[in-house]
Amino acid sequence: MGRRSIVQYLVALAVISVVPSFLFAGVLIQRYQAAQEEVVETFIVATTRSIIQAVEREIAANTTTLHVLAGTPALIEGDFRGFYNRSKAALSDTETHLFIVNEDMATFASTRVPYDAPPSQVGDKEAATRAFETNSVVVTDLVFGNISKQWVYNILLPVDLGRYGKKLIALNQRAQNLASTLSANSLPAGWNSALLDNDGRVLAASAGVANVGEFLSGFDPMAQRFAVGWQEIETTSGSALGVIQRSASTGWRLVAWAPTSLITQPLMTALLLLVAGGILLLSLIVAAMFWVSRLIGGSVSGLARDARRMGAGELVQAHSYPVSEIAEVSEALAQASLNRQEAEREVNFLMREVAHRSKNQMTVITAMAKQTGRSAEDVPSYVQAFEKRILGLSRSTDLLMAHGREGVLLGELIESQIATFSPVDPGRVHLCGPQIRINAQSAQILGMALHELSTNAVKYGAFADDSGKLSVTWSLADDTLHLVWLETVSHPVVFGERTGFGTTVLKSMVGRSLGAEVERLGHENGIEWRFAIPAQAVDPEHGLGSASRAPAAQ
Repeated sequence: MGRRSIVQYLVALAVISVVPSFLFAGVLIQRYQAAQEEVVETFIVATTRSIIQAVEREIAANTTTLHVLAGTPALIEGDFRGFYNRSKAALSDTETHLFIVNEDMATFASTRVPYDAPPSQVGDKEAATRAFETNSVVVTDLVFGNISKQWVYNILLPVDLGRYGKKLIALNQRAQNLASTLSANSLPAGWNSALLDNDGRVLAASAGVANVGEFLSGFDPMAQRFAVGWQEIETTSGSALGVIQRSASTGWRLVAWAPTSLITQPLMTALLLLVAGGILLLSLIVAAMFWVSRLIGGSVSGLARDARRMGAGELVQAHSYPVSEIAEVSEALAQASLNRQEAEREVNFLMREVAHRSKNQMTVITAMAKQTGRSAEDVPSYVQAFEKRILGLSRSTDLLMAHGREGVLLGELIESQIATFSPVDPGRVHLCGPQIRINAQSAQILGMALHELSTNAVKYGAFADDSGKLSVTWSLADDTLHLVWLETVSHPVVFGERTGFGTTVLKSMVGRSLGAEVERLGHENGIEWRFAIPAQAVDPEHGLGSASRAPAAQ
């Protein structure tokens, strides 16, 4: 490969560095836009749902009013004029009106006109017939009132007045009143909404969409499917995104929509700005490369001289080059010999640390071998028990190697020691406690203790049958680490007098080596071990001294 000017390399480096960055920025913008669209979608769905719920509350309130009026004594006694007067007084401060429907669909006692006004026919005979037949409340679709000469909807409540026959008590509301419900739950700018009855007529709509009683002209909302989120809608004005909600009590549907371009426009604008900015930035970078190359060329030449002196064994002094990175390299060359000495000291330190930990491991293994031999009945049982304890110590060592000087997470140590013995059902084991790191020596000791507790749980305790449970909790309070091991079993627990390796580990090594208070409690349904360990004994910043290592060898 031939030599090239530093300018060429710098330009190539600029392109390689900047172009992927802009591509990544474009991806981030697209992801941000997608997240924003999800936020908008969630907001639109929630708002439309709120509008539908407000409509349903309005219908429910009117239905309650109907039930109250239907219990009026005048109505029950057939005093329709008295009922008319009472209802008109009750509804005088509202835009709500009431009338009564006979089984022949004739209406009378409308509070919109005097009581003696001639009767007229109900506007929605199909809904009235359904109310008579089902004997339940029916909310009509949009009706053009014979008396009001306005688009209204009725709420029909069937009542049986005995000898006066069956009647429908109807509340009459102007559809225009529902417009306040839409305005009270405003959608973002550019969004349109319309509340439609079951025939697709507009009950209420946002400004400029349609008038009450008309059909939407831009698209057929009745042909759109219901969906959890928004959906694509083809309108005469182009593609749009819309949300359709349906009222469970009336069957009416609310449609909210906006042009797709309104939602995607921020993304396109951001991408165009990104491309324009990228081109301008690359132009400035290329122009600056020629000036930067001169500074770098002179600095590199001086650095080459320093490197040759370093190769010849001479002491290199740091120089103040105009390029900070090259100046840092010069300083690094000057410090190379000192760094080598520090590296050698670090190696020696690590070797001493390895030797120290190896001695500790040998001391612990020797103690394990002696105590296992005391409790073993024959050579095979001795080998099996000793091998399991060595494996438990190995798991603790693996965690130590993984985390080094940072210390071992107590939760990971507990999980690693229990995992081999845990039952298939995870619900039988409960571990709970904060993230606490402990030092290497305490991790080895607690690891052996946890191994012995797990072994005993398999032999006699929580893991000995299919119903036992184990709970291990830990916490840090008052500079003390509190660890509680609680086994719950279905059979009585017998506490023997013999002191095995497990008891030695728990009371001697944990208690003495860590300066801990160890307590064993017997319960009717299990056993509990409590450990109160000074926080300093397990702190990764404080290793255990020789005094704490001595008991481990006993």
